[in-house]
Amino acid sequence: MSVVAALQLGACPSGTAATVEKVLGYEEEIRAARAELVVLPEAVLGGYPKGSSFGTRVGYRLPEGRAEFAEYFARAVEVPGPEVAELAGLSARTGASLVVGVIERAGSTLYCTAVFLDPVRGVVAKHRKLMPTAAERLIWGQGDGSTLPVVPTAVGLAGAVICWENYMPLLRTAMYAKGVQVWCAPTVDDREVWQSTMRHIAVEGRCFVVGSCQFQPPASLPDWDPRRPVVNGGSVVVGPLGDVLAGPLCGEEGLLTAEIDVSELPGARYDFDVTGHYARPDVFTLSVDETPRSPVTFHSS
Repeated sequence: MSVVAALQLGACPSGTAATVEKVLGYEEEIRAARAELVVLPEAVLGGYPKGSSFGTRVGYRLPEGRAEFAEYFARAVEVPGPEVAELAGLSARTGASLVVGVIERAGSTLYCTAVFLDPVRGVVAKHRKLMPTAAERLIWGQGDGSTLPVVPTAVGLAGAVICWENYMPLLRTAMYAKGVQVWCAPTVDDREVWQSTMRHIAVEGRCFVVGSCQFQPPASLPDWDPRRPVVNGGSVVVGPLGDVLAGPLCGEEGLLTAEIDVSELPGARYDFDVTGHYARPDVFTLSVDETPRSPVTFHSS
């Protein structure tokens, strides 16, 4: 048996450095739980700007919106970079692999990214969100097929799919075909229906699912009820037949843990292997382009 965990917390309003310190404050708890894989929420480093418009209306952008974006840009992190290195140190000290949701700064573009940290090797992979949702497209770029990793960890092969990417059937199929055993789902979606999504993916992929959601206490947002959190959590761990192993954790920060055993997966897939014996390649096929898509390519003579 192995222990997996979702570390449910929110980005600190005071900045990324404070968020890193908050995460590091869970070191002893991670160690005591003997967690071998810890999944952190979407955008926990850099923040999820819920309720912000960035001064944009169709057809024009306001100067104060540009200033707000510049501040948000400054809170983002580079991969690799000093903030990520601090969390790599946490991984090394606890022996736990980490999957961390960050706002990644690359050039003048931001990406919503999941970073994979190995206790020995540090940064081993990253996944950039393929399709930012709705107004997220204003502030985040799109990832490409070159960042769809499945990473060996002490608990099994882990992959990450961020928030509403989990609703993309073809992306799910690609990850199942890569052999994902532990599905990591960083998110800020705290709706009750999200729990159904996590259970559906576990059953469909016959894999373990670790959903990690931010928890943000009441804040001053336009028309926001100060009596309820901005993001209420809902982190959960689900088994390959849809059974909830831990959670959902709602209304508070915390480390949610569960024991899993990937040796159970062959039995779970006995009657349903979505990209194996239950597939119909004579009827349906999927082509995945994992080529990096750079807008500018230089060729030397």
